[in-house]
Amino acid sequence: MSQNRSLSDRILAWQGCFVTRYAWLIVITALLLTGASIYYSKDHLGVNNNSSEMLSPDLPFQINTKRLETAFPQDTNAIIFVVDTQTPEQTAILSSRLLARLKASEFFESSYIPEDNAFFRQQAFLYLTPEQLDKLASNLTDAQPFIGFLAQNFHLQGLFEILTKALESKDSGVISKSLPELMTAISTTIDKTARGESSHVSWQKVLNPNSAANKTRRIVISKPKANFQTMMPVEIGIEKAREIATQLKQQVAGSDIRITGDIALQHEELEDIGEGAVLSGIGSLILVLLILFRCFHSVKLLLATLITLIMGLILTAGFAAVAIGHLNVISVSFAALYIGLGVDFAIHMNLHYREEIAQKQANQLAIKKALHSVGFSLFLCAVTTSIGFFAFVPTDYKGVSELGLISGVSMFIGLIVSLIVLPALLTLFKLKRAEPFQQATKPSFIQTFPFRYKKSIRISSVLIAIACLFVVPSISFDSNTVNMRNPAASTVSTFKDLLHSKNDSPFALYSLSDSLQEAQQVSAKLEQLPTVHGTVSLSDLVADEQEEKLYIIEDLAMILGAQLSQFDQALSPSDTLTVLKDFQANSARMVAENTSAVEPSVLLALNSSIEHFINASAQSADPQALANSLDQNILGLLPYAINALGQGLTAYPFNMAGLPDIIRQQWLSPSGIYRTMIMPEQDLNDAEHLKQFTSDVQSIDPKAVGMPVGELASGIAVVGAFQQAFSAALLIITLLLLFILKSIKKTLLVIGPLLLAGLLTCTVNVFLGIPFNFANIIALPLLLGMGVDSGIHIMHCLHDAPAGDQNLLQTSTARGVMFSSLTTMSSFISLALIPHFGIASMGITLAVGISFTLLCTLIILPAFTSRTLHS
Repeated sequence: MSQNRSLSDRILAWQGCFVTRYAWLIVITALLLTGASIYYSKDHLGVNNNSSEMLSPDLPFQINTKRLETAFPQDTNAIIFVVDTQTPEQTAILSSRLLARLKASEFFESSYIPEDNAFFRQQAFLYLTPEQLDKLASNLTDAQPFIGFLAQNFHLQGLFEILTKALESKDSGVISKSLPELMTAISTTIDKTARGESSHVSWQKVLNPNSAANKTRRIVISKPKANFQTMMPVEIGIEKAREIATQLKQQVAGSDIRITGDIALQHEELEDIGEGAVLSGIGSLILVLLILFRCFHSVKLLLATLITLIMGLILTAGFAAVAIGHLNVISVSFAALYIGLGVDFAIHMNLHYREEIAQKQANQLAIKKALHSVGFSLFLCAVTTSIGFFAFVPTDYKGVSELGLISGVSMFIGLIVSLIVLPALLTLFKLKRAEPFQQATKPSFIQTFPFRYKKSIRISSVLIAIACLFVVPSISFDSNTVNMRNPAASTVSTFKDLLHSKNDSPFALYSLSDSLQEAQQVSAKLEQLPTVHGTVSLSDLVADEQEEKLYIIEDLAMILGAQLSQFDQALSPSDTLTVLKDFQANSARMVAENTSAVEPSVLLALNSSIEHFINASAQSADPQALANSLDQNILGLLPYAINALGQGLTAYPFNMAGLPDIIRQQWLSPSGIYRTMIMPEQDLNDAEHLKQFTSDVQSIDPKAVGMPVGELASGIAVVGAFQQAFSAALLIITLLLLFILKSIKKTLLVIGPLLLAGLLTCTVNVFLGIPFNFANIIALPLLLGMGVDSGIHIMHCLHDAPAGDQNLLQTSTARGVMFSSLTTMSSFISLALIPHFGIASMGITLAVGISFTLLCTLIILPAFTSRTLHS
C-alpha cells in the first residue's frame, strides 16, 4: 500500500500545483464543457418510455410478446376505457358514443368494442343456448300484448293502464313471468327520482333477462398515436381520451368512464413521477444545502460545492446523451443518485481544506494538503461506488443496465470535478479564516464509544446478524408493476378493479397457434385447468345449432315484427300525478280484495314509492320538470330495448368465413396466426393466484403471452440480474480491497459491517411490508458500493491516527462520513415524496440502508479493530 500511496502522493502533489496555478483556466474550461453539454443534451438526450424495451429483447418471453404484437398490433399500447352505468342500455349507448368520438379523433389509430358491433347485435340470439332462446321466446310471446299496447300508447298513462290489466288478469299471461321484477324496477325508479337521484328502468333486463348484453360495464379499446422519443409518448392521446370521457359522462347521469391499460398506466406513472420529482428535488436541495451549511459553516464552501455539483450533473447528462442517447423510467433517477453520492467527494475535500485553514495554513497550501489527505481515498471511493453501478451493466435488465453505466461513469465525473474544478474554485474564493469545530462540549463516552464497549458491540453484532438470517427467507420480490405505481392513481385503481373480473381481466393470457385445429386443441386442454375460467378463439365466434335457433327466431319475428317497428316516435306527455294516484287507488283495492297477480308486498312497496313521489312533487320548486323526469326514467330506455330485440330478430345463418373482418382480425392475423384468449378463474390481484394461473397456462402452452407472463418473467430476469450484480460487486470490491489494503483482516473489517447493514436493511423492509420490486432491488449493490467508501475513509483514518488517539468520532474524517451519509440520506428520503410506490420504496430502502451503513461504519467497524482504549 505504501508503494501505491507513494505514486499517488506524487500525482496529487503535481495536481495541487497545477490547479492552484491555473485556477482560472480550469474554471473557464469547465464552464465551456458544461455549456457544450447542455447544448448537446437538449437535442440528443431523449426519453424512451417503452417498458417492453427495459429488458433484453432476446429473452424468450420478449420474443413471444413481439410475435403477438406483430400479429395483432391493434391491442399493443392501447388504452382500455371502462364504461359503467346503471343499466345495460345506458352502457351500450354510452359505449357507442365513446367509440364514435374515438374513431372521429385524429389522435387514435384504431378503436373498437370487443363484444359489441353491428354483427354481434344482429346475431345476438344465435349465441344463446337453445334453452335460453326457448325461455326468451316464451317471455316475448307472453309480452306481445304488452308490447303491442305500448306501441299504440307510448306514454306513462299507457304503461300503468296495461299494468293494471295485467295485475287484474291473473291468467292473462301478459308478461306475467316478469311482472314482479318490472314492478320492483318501477318502484325503485319512482323512489329514487323523488329523492333527486338518477335511476332508469332497464327494459332489456325485463324483456330479455338472459341476454349476454345485460351488463352494466363495457370495455372500449383504443390505440393512441405514440412518440416514444418524448417523455410522454401518448400525452396528446391521453389528454384527448380524458376530455372525451369527461364530456360523455356528463351526458348520462350516474355513469363513469375510466381509462387504464399498460400505456395509460405508464403515462400516469410519469405524471406522478414528474409532479413528485419537483417537490422531491426542491426538498432534497433544501435539505442538502442546510446540511452542507451546518457541515461547513461557510457560504463560500457551500457555493463552491453547489457549483461543482451542478457541473457534474450536467456533464453526466452529456455523457448519457453521447453514450446512450436516451433515458428510461429507471435511469432518469441518475440525477437524484448523483446529487446524493457526488456531493460526498466535495464534502471530504472541503472539510479537510477547512481544517487546514483553521490551522492557519495559507490558502494554496491548504488546498494541496487537502488533496494529499483525501485524494487517494476519494479515488478508491469512486472506484468502489462505480463497481456497484457497473455490476448492472452486463445484466439482461436493460433499464438498470443503462442506469448502471450512466451512474458508474458519473462517479468518475464527480471525482474529477471535485479534485480539479473544486480546488480551482477554492483557489479563487480564498477562504480567509475558519474556526475549529468545537469538540469539548460532547460527552467523552461518545468520543470513545466504539472502543470502550467493543466487546458488547462485537457480541451484539453477531447476535443481530444471526437473528437477521432467520428473516431472510421472508424476503419477497413483487413482479407486479401495477403495485409499484401510485395506488391513488385512477388508472391503477381501475386496473385493479378489472383484475377482479373473470371476463374483462387485463391479465388475460394469449396462446398463438399456426392452425385452427391447433388452436382448438390447445383451448380444449386449457379449459380443463381449474385456474382458467374459459377461452375464446375464432371458432367460438361461430354459433352452433343455428338451424334450430333460426326457426325459433323466425317465429318470433312473425309475432312481434310489426309491433317492434312502431317505437320510433317520441315519448308522449302524461298527467303524471293523476296517473300515479289512479294506479295507487286501483292497486290498494287489489291488495284489499287479494285479487292481484303479484304478491301484495310488491304492490305495497310500489304504493309507498308513489306516495313518496307525490310528497316530493308537492315540495318541488318545479313539479312539472320532476314529473317529466319520472316519465323519462321509466320509459326512456324502452325504445332502445325494443330496437335491440328487432335487430336480433333479423339473424341469418353464417360460418367462419362469414365473420366480418373487424372480428376476424382480432383472432386471425394476416399471416395466419390464430389467437386464443385465456381468461382467469380467480382474482389476479392476489400474487399467488397470478403465479398459479400463469404457471398452469404455460404448462399447456409454454409460449403463452400476456402481461402476467411478461411481468413474472421480468421478475425472474431482474432477480437474476440483482444476484449477478451483487455477487460481482462483492467479489470485485473484495479483491480490490485485498489489493489495496494487503490484509484479509482489514478487508473483512470493511466488508463485514456492510453485509450486516445489508441484512438489517432487508429485515426492516420485511417488517415494514416493503417487498423488493423492479425499482428498489438496486439498493443492495449500491449500498455495498457506497458503504465501502465510508469504510475506506475510516480505515484510512485509523491507519494514519496515532495509536493512542481514541477520538475517532471527532475527526474530520468521521465528520465527513457522517455528513456525507446525511446528505445522501436526505437525497434518498426526498424520493419518498414521489407518489410512486416503486421509487418511494427505493428511497426508503436506500435511506434505511445508508443509516445502517453509517452506524456499522462508525461504531461496529472500529469495535472490531485491535485498537484499545487507553486511560
